[in-house]
Amino acid sequence: MRTDRLVAVLLLLQRREQVTAAEVARELEVSERTARRDLDALAMAGVPVYAMQGRGGGWRLVGGARTDLSGLTSSETRALFLVAGPASAATPAVKAALRKLVHALPEPFRVQAEAAASSLVMDPQRWGSSRVEHRPPRFLDELQDAVIRGVQVRLGYVDSKGAETERTVHPLGIVAKGPSWYLVSDTEAGRRTFRIDRVSSADPTGDPVRRPEDFDLAESWHEIADEIDRRRTPLEIQAVCAPHGIGLLRMGLGSRLQVGGSTTDGRIKVLIRGHNEYTLAGELAGLVEWLEVTGPPGVRDHLASIGNALVERYG
Repeated sequence: MRTDRLVAVLLLLQRREQVTAAEVARELEVSERTARRDLDALAMAGVPVYAMQGRGGGWRLVGGARTDLSGLTSSETRALFLVAGPASAATPAVKAALRKLVHALPEPFRVQAEAAASSLVMDPQRWGSSRVEHRPPRFLDELQDAVIRGVQVRLGYVDSKGAETERTVHPLGIVAKGPSWYLVSDTEAGRRTFRIDRVSSADPTGDPVRRPEDFDLAESWHEIADEIDRRRTPLEIQAVCAPHGIGLLRMGLGSRLQVGGSTTDGRIKVLIRGHNEYTLAGELAGLVEWLEVTGPPGVRDHLASIGNALVERYG
């Protein structure tokens, strides 16, 4: 919850103009040592805060600097604080920090901001799916802090086969895909992606990260996701589909479906990706009314075998 505390310290500085570490500790119910570390962290993050030594000293914002949210429009304010609602996917620290920022808003916007935070419910579960609570992985905060500070991390990791390794990585960014979190890093072996729920230890070394000048996290993740999709679905089959069946294919196959042009008989060429021939044949067997697989022969053989088994069982 350190992000929550840092926002609280900043708002405290704005409200009182000058505070001591003891006052911060008392206000936030932490030790004076923790309060001093938080004040130092604000300064390291670029917040214009400085310490005044001697009697009557304390911590102040340079020039009485303040977080000015007066430039936000009403609609921008509502959009921002939708993220702070109880059903939001944001982390508890983010929600708490946004709720505290309500106090820095212009008076006319506060009521709308508070109403926005409770006006929307997001249910990520599909109909018929089991309800599973997804909690942030154990080392998410530590790795995010390392990305922000630009420091290397000694990373313990357990792969999908249970093998544990340890290496030094250069954290470049963090990505949330569905319920899973990933760390994008440079390593001695090149750029690598780690599932954060498989991280067994994360110890910052203090050494600076080697960050490529042209690195863009969104672009890099797009390339990584495409590569993962290709690895998960290495098989491609060719088929033709009746026009009224294309919508059903899109619904069932999503991005694994590629729609082409029309054939001479009015059907539509499609390309479908899958994990292996048997699994893909099982997926497509119920679509025989609209779909004809033209290749490879192994998928057609599996479909014929499934058809014969169905006739024998139910014929």
